[in-house]
Amino acid sequence: MTNSTGPTTTVWTPEAIRQLGMTTDVATAGAILGIGRSKAYELAKCGEFPVTVLRIGRRYLVPTSAILALLGA
Repeated sequence: MTNSTGPTTTVWTPEAIRQLGMTTDVATAGAILGIGRSKAYELAKCGEFPVTVLRIGRRYLVPTSAILALLGA
């Protein structure tokens, strides 16, 4: 028997965002901004994600500096 308290939630402080490195994936960027994974990819695909998204091959990457600037951190 396991004691589950539900899904874990990450608290995204400016320091935690900086520790992600230069870029992060769209799902993580979406989580930081309060956007669900599917919606985040949908917005990235149509060019409407709230910050700059870099398309490298099949990958979408989001600069952490753009997230921090949007959040004013």
